[in-house]
Amino acid sequence: MNAYINDFPLLLKKDEKGKRTIYLDNAATTQKPSCVIKAVSDYYEYTNANPHRGTYDLSMQATDVYESARKRVSKFIGAESEDQIIFTKNSTEALNIIAQSYGMTFLKEGDGVVVAISEHHSNLVPWQVVAQAKGAELSFLYTDKYGEISSEEIEKKITEKTKIVAVAQISNVTGKINPVREIIERAHKFGAVAVVDGTQGAPHIPVDVNELNADFYVFSGHKMLAPMGIGVLYGKKDLLESMPPFLYGGDMIEYVEEQNSTYAPVPQKFEGGTQNVGAAAGLSAAIDYLNNIGMSAVMEKEKELTEYMLEKLSSVPHLRIIGSDKPEGRIGVVPFIIDGAHPHDIATILNADNVAVRAGHHCAQPFHTHLGVSSTCRASIYIYNSVEDIDQMAESLSEVRRWLGYGSKRIVH
Repeated sequence: MNAYINDFPLLLKKDEKGKRTIYLDNAATTQKPSCVIKAVSDYYEYTNANPHRGTYDLSMQATDVYESARKRVSKFIGAESEDQIIFTKNSTEALNIIAQSYGMTFLKEGDGVVVAISEHHSNLVPWQVVAQAKGAELSFLYTDKYGEISSEEIEKKITEKTKIVAVAQISNVTGKINPVREIIERAHKFGAVAVVDGTQGAPHIPVDVNELNADFYVFSGHKMLAPMGIGVLYGKKDLLESMPPFLYGGDMIEYVEEQNSTYAPVPQKFEGGTQNVGAAAGLSAAIDYLNNIGMSAVMEKEKELTEYMLEKLSSVPHLRIIGSDKPEGRIGVVPFIIDGAHPHDIATILNADNVAVRAGHHCAQPFHTHLGVSSTCRASIYIYNSVEDIDQMAESLSEVRRWLGYGSKRIVH
């Protein structure tokens, strides 16, 4: 049993049969350690007030909680300044801000936007909308059957015409680590802006946005132990300053007259309205928790579990891993199918054994089409998972076809 599991109340909870949930849907959202739950509870119990707007003690304390979270995030991803950190609801909102505020402002008719075919819809659909509205051309970096983007594809697709390149650091479908540095360098060669979706990156590997040289980098707190409702948009300061606000209203204003307004400097310019300060408190605690482990240690632990999971899944009869079945250059996100079984049926059968995996297209329909499948099951690990979890999943998967009538069903005592 993994020792970290003791920090996660939900994962220790047992049902009426004395069984706990084997949680393997971490690419969708992670569970929360007690310290994160306590940080959120403490904020609402002892510090709840509107930040930035009051001179009384509670408001100033709430402001300190909120801005301390910004400082932690800035240091966590290696930003030069905390002013480059904008809080959002999640990665989806962050990517929409970039598309609407930067893309709609600076793209022109005939410009090129390049997106990886493996993108989550959150980093694809906004660029479809912007390209159609501005008369820009949307093109794709295609992968091979293993989910890998080649250097030849990067050189072919990113050209003088390209103004924006949007790519995930790590695929949420295959767990493949994309060649983002190479893509960014190619984009910058032609003066294009590089948008990196770090939703599956920041929770699993060390991130340094300066070393990466991304123009924008986004991630969601709930995929790295923090509460839902808090996300991060990092941007280079000159780009953020050049962009108009996305939401208009309270707290993003400098001065308002009857017919005109001026706006607060970044990051407040992009944080209109009352923010989710409780979730920011939870994000601070989550970052502290991960820092105490060390992101390099997180990466190494997941590497070991990923190797084990790939080996166990490869041994299940009639199961086929989609994309690469090798442990190199990936995180612990593994999509698979079983001959003669719909992914939803697979997930339902696993749920009967208290094993939670995701089934569907994982908000990446074009990628599934490109890979020649309509949907998959997806198992994804995090730091609290163990070899015992993977063993239980593999055992349950070995029974799927029997439950569907391809052999005699097992007898439940």
